[in-house]
Amino acid sequence: MLLVAACPARATEARAGPPSLDYALNCQGCHRADGTSTPGSVPALAGSVGRFLRVPGGREFLVRVPGVAQAALDDTALADVLNWILERFGRDDLPQGFVPYAAAEVGRLRHQPLTNIQRVRRELIDALERAK
Repeated sequence: MLLVAACPARATEARAGPPSLDYALNCQGCHRADGTSTPGSVPALAGSVGRFLRVPGGREFLVRVPGVAQAALDDTALADVLNWILERFGRDDLPQGFVPYAAAEVGRLRHQPLTNIQRVRRELIDALERAK
C-alpha cells in the first residue's frame, strides 16, 4: 500500500522539474533535443518559434496547438517550458518587448484547442511573410 501511495507523489515531482526536463519529457520526442524536429512531419522550433510572436494570433497559437494544450503539465510548468523554448530556440526572433507567458494566460488559452492547426499555421506564416 505504501508503494502505491508513493507513486503519485513521484509523478507529480517529475512534472514539477525544471523547464529543460519538462521539454525533454514532453516535447523532445517530436521536436528533438535541438529543436530541429523531423522534416516533413513536425515543424521545427529552432529558428522559427520566436517569429510567431511577431504576428497577431501567433502567441495564442503556440499555446493552443494540441501537443502544448494537452501536455501533462500544470499551467505554471507549461508557461515555464514555453518560455524556456522561446529563449532556447527563438531568442533571436523574439519581438522587442517580449513578455513571457504567465500561468493564467496559458490556463485560459489551452482550453481553446485549435480545430484546424494546418490552416491556422499557414495563415500565421503567410502573415509573417507579408510583414517582411
